[in-house]
Amino acid sequence: MKELIRGLSHGDLYQQTNEMVDKVLDLITGSDDYGVTFVPKDPDAFDDAAVSETEIAMPWTLGHVIVHTTASAEESAALAAELSRGVPFRGGRSHSEVHWTTITTLDQCVHRLEESRRMRLASLDMWPDKPDLINSLVNHRSEEINAIGQFMSGLTHEFSHLDQIGDIIAQAHDSHL
Repeated sequence: MKELIRGLSHGDLYQQTNEMVDKVLDLITGSDDYGVTFVPKDPDAFDDAAVSETEIAMPWTLGHVIVHTTASAEESAALAAELSRGVPFRGGRSHSEVHWTTITTLDQCVHRLEESRRMRLASLDMWPDKPDLINSLVNHRSEEINAIGQFMSGLTHEFSHLDQIGDIIAQAHDSHL
């Protein structure tokens, strides 16, 4: 993460956020409501944070991936805003995710992405003019990261799902022919 954020400023995070949301919107352009709820083949599906036993090995729909990636990026953005203001990390999560079954249309996916963009950009407006970049937390990879690193961790997580989004869309398209 330290290599990824080297040279990035608070101001760069606005551009990075817009580019990421635009990339996901570009990927889902041309999809349809069928593609949002289509259950793809995914033999590697495993979700250790699933809310029920039946969901642990269940492949994710496009709607599921969208709510997951946006919630994770928003969580990173919220924690980064606190770090930038010098608030010590108190542990725990700041995660709120609508249940994936509530996202059934492409319009809902687009709305969720635009809402998330607004929330993430607003979180950057909470940063002071001189953010505390010494304040840090230790992430799940045991890396010590500051506010910029924490914010970028949400974007890199979202990036890690781009191929999955493309695969879901392709499978849905092929099955819908």
